[in-house]
Amino acid sequence: MYVKIKKEIKDNIYIYFLLLTILAIGLFLQVYRVDKVLGFYFDQGRDAMVIWRFLHEGKLFLVGPTTGIAGIFRGPFYYFLITPFYFLGNGNPVWPAIFLSILTILAFVVMYIYAASAQSRVTGLIAVFLASFSFYINMAARWLSNPTPMLFLSMLLVICLYFVTKGYRWLWAAISLILGMSLFHFGSSGELFYFPAVFLIAFWQRKNLPNGKTWVVSILLFFLTILPLILFDIRHDGILIGNIKNFIFEKGTFKANFWDVLRIRLNFYYDVFTNKLFHWRRDFEVSLLIGLLFLFVLYIKDLWKNDGFKILVILLISPMLGLLFFQGNYGNIYDYYLTGYYLIFLLLVAFILGRAWKNLAGKIFVLLFLFAVLNNNIPVIWAKISDGVTGEHSIALKNEVQAVDWVYEDAKGKPFNVDVYVPPVIPHAYDYLFLWRGNLRGEKPSKETQENILYTLYEVDPPHPERLENWLKRQDGIGKVVKRVRFGGITVEKRIRLSADE
Repeated sequence: MYVKIKKEIKDNIYIYFLLLTILAIGLFLQVYRVDKVLGFYFDQGRDAMVIWRFLHEGKLFLVGPTTGIAGIFRGPFYYFLITPFYFLGNGNPVWPAIFLSILTILAFVVMYIYAASAQSRVTGLIAVFLASFSFYINMAARWLSNPTPMLFLSMLLVICLYFVTKGYRWLWAAISLILGMSLFHFGSSGELFYFPAVFLIAFWQRKNLPNGKTWVVSILLFFLTILPLILFDIRHDGILIGNIKNFIFEKGTFKANFWDVLRIRLNFYYDVFTNKLFHWRRDFEVSLLIGLLFLFVLYIKDLWKNDGFKILVILLISPMLGLLFFQGNYGNIYDYYLTGYYLIFLLLVAFILGRAWKNLAGKIFVLLFLFAVLNNNIPVIWAKISDGVTGEHSIALKNEVQAVDWVYEDAKGKPFNVDVYVPPVIPHAYDYLFLWRGNLRGEKPSKETQENILYTLYEVDPPHPERLENWLKRQDGIGKVVKRVRFGGITVEKRIRLSADE
């Protein structure tokens, strides 16, 4: 294998130089100033607290982050995945964030291998180029959250399915593991639709179905992914299965009102997928998208002969049909529900452009398309990652840490209380940041006793300023402000508690 890889690179040195260059730039765009602009909010603070309790108090977890649906949780594999990096970073969330970005770059490598194996090396380069310079893929890779590993898992799924078509039947075991991890641990609603797509591919590739031993291993691996949730459910008197039944059967999660949601979903699909190519879709970009659609129709007969292309189409059609009937979570559908399909879509686009590359007119269109992707996305990416986080509404890890550190430095070791207001109401992010930064100093806010010094920390809340105003009025009845500082969209006030007669 080593000899084959070495020969492949040596025989195509310019291709792999370009690939390495694109990957290096992609990694830079994903990790540059992550310590400053990382989004660390409600979910990130909640997850970090769970991991902190595990590392410092030995509290094991059987469930992971909430699905956003009351009473239904994901499995704990996301926590297991990022725990080593919280440990290595001594609690610093930048470490797991960088790890997830590196995992995304590995997803791009798998993209290249898939496209190069199924169509051509040029197609692989195009796919990696599209992914590396997409603003929304960049933001997805920078998201310290459980859907982010789906970028990598989705690429493992497609490449395993592709090599199954080449006779590697033992890969069904890996596919089973990936399906279980995607549905129960990392994904959102969209990953449910991997299953009908894989069943259809299995029927198509029935001559390559697994043998008896592989069947057993596949079932065991899938069971392994659901085991923590089963144990949690047993310990809690079937609460999970009860909530799932209620969600599916009593709340009408799946309804056959096809025509009612068709127009809404089509607009949603258009936005979700095309924004992975162009952040701004003005007349020029729309004309390129129309040209891409024309090429798809023009080359569909030729492309359909390619098993790798068929796999991508089947995987993409499955959620687009299934979500027409999905009415769960009060009918809300969010972009990140389809995280596991972002790179699959870009691969499909790369296959079309790779086919167009075979003639001169096609080459001109491909180069124009790639230039437009670069020109459209890079300014937005740079504006985001170079943000100084000093605007009146800016809130990111940099100024959150500045605010917390200011409190500790101002207190100078004296006991104090902290009260925090954030728009989601529950300040998980600051609970963790005060714990982490205080642990580095050997200090922490007082929670058991009422101290004379009170620090009030609050974020701007443009959608509901009245809520913040009411909260501040209550604080004015508790303590007098003696010092106030601002860090972007965060304000910190030092207060002295009022005496009983004030």
